[in-house]
Amino acid sequence: MKKDTLLLLLLPMLLLCSCKKAGLTTYDRAANVYFDLSDADRDSIVYTFAYDMTKAQDTIFIPVKVMGYRDQQARHFEAFVEKDSSTARAEQHYDALKSQYTLESNAGRTLMPIIVHNISELENQSVSLLVKLKASDDFGVENPALIRARIIISAQLEQPAWWTMWLDNYSRVKHQLFLIVTEQRSLSMVGLDAPKNLYFANLLLMMLNDPFKWVKDHPEKKYVLNSKDNGQTYQFYHLDNPSRSILLRKNSASGKYYFIDELGKEVR
Repeated sequence: MKKDTLLLLLLPMLLLCSCKKAGLTTYDRAANVYFDLSDADRDSIVYTFAYDMTKAQDTIFIPVKVMGYRDQQARHFEAFVEKDSSTARAEQHYDALKSQYTLESNAGRTLMPIIVHNISELENQSVSLLVKLKASDDFGVENPALIRARIIISAQLEQPAWWTMWLDNYSRVKHQLFLIVTEQRSLSMVGLDAPKNLYFANLLLMMLNDPFKWVKDHPEKKYVLNSKDNGQTYQFYHLDNPSRSILLRKNSASGKYYFIDELGKEVR
């Protein structure tokens, strides 16, 4: 009985000593940063301007996370573009990276902005941008697999399955004009939707037949036709992004104007 009583008295002391020893364990590794991406995004983050000619630029935000303790003071991390593994060009396809980026006090994560540009070249060829984190005065970069982010920048359109059901003579330029005129990204392939889908197809046909009237009738869309050769050709573009334009050319035989597609053919 006395032994049992003694054990009961000693047990709290033993537990207290055990807790004190456990409390001495500390995390003494330097803080690290890494890109907090899913497996799919780590392989490549795809960004496309294909559905919007109005944007001259946009910002891609890459999540950056801290491995280690948070700090009461703001800290900074650094990144660079691995140019040998990138086809994108600074100031043409994207803004050059800053010398450093801020992680606010007490924060465990932040978003790193990458500003990308919408230029006509991207309609025919996508470009890649490989961004990597690097060690700074405040952070290390321990895991090579987690410090890289590959970004694909594009403005290319691909022929959708529904196109041949409601339209013909596919081209990326014609597809782009369809998006502008109808504001529809897709049409269904259900026969009962024929009246609605043929209505949208007819909107495109009317615009192709008289683009000048369409521009005049839709000032709210902010598209213009601008000629520099006395009306032989025009550039069709949104006021917010003149660098993404579509050529409209006069057919000398018929006197009618046609948009010109990526292969140099008339859009009909």
